[in-house]
Amino acid sequence: MKYLLLILSLVGLNLCGQNKIFDTDQNPKNLYKYAQYTDVGDLNLSINEIVKNDFLTFNNLTTENHSVGFTDHNFWVRFKILNTSNYVKTYFLETARPITDIANLYQINTEQSILEFKNGDKIPFSEKHVQHHATVFKIELPPNKTQDFYLHLKSDGETINLPLKLYNETEFWLANNQIQLFFGLFYGLLFLAGIIYLFFYTSLKEKSFLYYGIYVLSIAFMQAALDGFLHEYIFASGGYLNDRAVLITAQSSNLFLLKYCEHFLKIRDHLNRFLKGFYIAYGILAISFVMLFISPETLKLSYPISNLNGLFSLLLILSTIFTMRYKRIKIDPYFSFGILFLVIGLLGFVMNNLSLLPNNFITLNSAKFGSGFEVIFLSLSMTNLIKYLRLEKEKSQEEALKKSEEISQLKTYFMSNMSHELRTPINAIMGVAENEIEQLKDLDRKPYQTIINASQSLLSNVNDIIDFEKIENNELKLSPQNFNPAKQLIQISDNWKSEALKKGLEFTFEIDHDIPKTIYADQERFIQIVNNILSNAVKFTEKGGIYSKLSCIKQPNDLCRFSFQISDTGIGIDPKSKDDVFDSFNQMKLNHKRQYGGIGLGLTIAKHIVELFEGSIHIDSTPNKGTDVYIDLNLISIPQLDLTVNQIINKQAPLHILVIEDNKMNQMVMRKVLSSVSQFSFAFANHGQEGLDRLKTEDFDLVLMDLQMPVMDGYEATEIIRSGRETNINLNIPIIAVTADAMQETKQRVLDLGMNDYMTKPVSKAILLDKIYKLHFPNKALTAQIKN
Repeated sequence: MKYLLLILSLVGLNLCGQNKIFDTDQNPKNLYKYAQYTDVGDLNLSINEIVKNDFLTFNNLTTENHSVGFTDHNFWVRFKILNTSNYVKTYFLETARPITDIANLYQINTEQSILEFKNGDKIPFSEKHVQHHATVFKIELPPNKTQDFYLHLKSDGETINLPLKLYNETEFWLANNQIQLFFGLFYGLLFLAGIIYLFFYTSLKEKSFLYYGIYVLSIAFMQAALDGFLHEYIFASGGYLNDRAVLITAQSSNLFLLKYCEHFLKIRDHLNRFLKGFYIAYGILAISFVMLFISPETLKLSYPISNLNGLFSLLLILSTIFTMRYKRIKIDPYFSFGILFLVIGLLGFVMNNLSLLPNNFITLNSAKFGSGFEVIFLSLSMTNLIKYLRLEKEKSQEEALKKSEEISQLKTYFMSNMSHELRTPINAIMGVAENEIEQLKDLDRKPYQTIINASQSLLSNVNDIIDFEKIENNELKLSPQNFNPAKQLIQISDNWKSEALKKGLEFTFEIDHDIPKTIYADQERFIQIVNNILSNAVKFTEKGGIYSKLSCIKQPNDLCRFSFQISDTGIGIDPKSKDDVFDSFNQMKLNHKRQYGGIGLGLTIAKHIVELFEGSIHIDSTPNKGTDVYIDLNLISIPQLDLTVNQIINKQAPLHILVIEDNKMNQMVMRKVLSSVSQFSFAFANHGQEGLDRLKTEDFDLVLMDLQMPVMDGYEATEIIRSGRETNINLNIPIIAVTADAMQETKQRVLDLGMNDYMTKPVSKAILLDKIYKLHFPNKALTAQIKN
């Protein structure tokens, strides 16, 4: 019955006689001319059945790499080889594609004994007759004898080729080395490119690099499966995944090529209607992928479907490129060349699988040549993409920098306004209180001293907020001047003594009697350090007291080391938090549930200022026992003159001063300060324009200029004065900025405009008189040694 079915299946085939005998002395490339093949369908015949069956019809092979297309049939090839020499000859026979499931060779000698040699990727790699990635057999031909050979080939639906390449040992290993060199260059290029572009994706987060990198690696694995390397090195036992490796890697290559082109060409932006074509290809890929695992029949169908979908994908990509060029949408030329080589290579590969092209080295390796050139050209296009991304990033960085500068300017403007708006009323309050204290007896000064202390505490918090902004931008700088440290320290200690007594705490502040009367340093920052430490001491102490001591040790070159010790019996600091104690907003991090007030910047700013003074700060603390803070500062000590600033100025010629100030309370404060010096006469202007009008009609020796005023601010007024556009105004008249804006940028700006000096509100009488003295009497040394 089996033979009857076989005869019926072979009806219509051309009958051929027994094949001719191939002599080894002939050209080995002509072996295919001496061979025939037969298709026995799904009949699993043994070698004995093939040899003894006279009803089988064999056809001649037409090319040296004959293809029978996509099939799961059993094919048998037969040929005879004659060795006319007197010695045994050894040859290597290379046949079939490495992914052919079954490739068994049978050698029949003259005694009709049969030798079987197994190959194919269905068996473990170690069981292959010759352990080589290709389908290779090593055959030995006895002298002066003819040997019959039968070759059995079967696949699960993939294309079956019937090449017969016969090599002697030298020729085989020479050809093997040459093809290995070709493979090394090809796979090295692909794996290197794939890894590089995946690395670019991790850096640039551009999906084109991800899809292209996976695509290149998929191509490499697909070719490795086709060439038998996956069977040799990864799926050495054969099996389920090895049988489907080609299709899995081919479908992965198809998918990621489409995804790469979709993103690289920005299909969604430029040709949205083409997305339907891409989605169709994705759908076919999904279906064909599922078919791999359903049954042998669906696996068989998946081979032509995948190849046809590959052709459709290539045509879709080409159509996309042509349409974009027709619409004059810019496409990287290297991308076009790369896709062209890919299309040519894959088209040749797919058409060869569909038996539309003859089999030869070029067509069999067309995908390799196309992929190799494609990787080179697409790599050049990806280089252009990197350049484009870099330029785009630089543009974005420029825009971000511009926005950052705008935000910084707005922030500076806001901080400047906030400083002005907060300091202006504080200046008025403190000015009135100080003037009242000077005129009242000791017993009547207490309420006003409380006002001054509270104002200083508020001013300290304002300074902390503004200084934190400066620290963040690395813009906090010192502005040294002459001042009396003892006077300032006593004033700040009185303030915190009052707060400590309210909490029922003891408060002691000892000052060394050797402390210099005058030092040259930044008065505001000097006081800020002590104020912030005392503030923390009082804030975090619930019982016991605060002890403070200042000692001074004279150093060479008129330096004096100021050593502070400020101790409290408060809550202390645990060892884990000690390393973070100088961090900003540390108080909030410690989660005291708002039990203690403040904004958590005191120690941060104190430490930064101490470092600006080139000093040191150290903290020792024990939880629930207290904290000791040690500060050392080396400051310049100024020897004393016999006269105060007031006395020096009163011995000089009279000064006529113009105060340009819009705030009435600040005018009152300035009036009280200036009227305390007999040599001063003064007048007021409510804004810059009014100030210019008065300067045209009156002779003034000095201008005290506010900055933020209506009608015309101090900046514009100063610019007009210094420009010389107003001929009736002395363009060289000394100008001192007196402002509530404590920003460093403001100070630099007014000095750049041509103002002679700068001071912040609240106005200190001593500092103001010192600046007037130094400015108005240039014949005196600017570092005049005066008492404050």
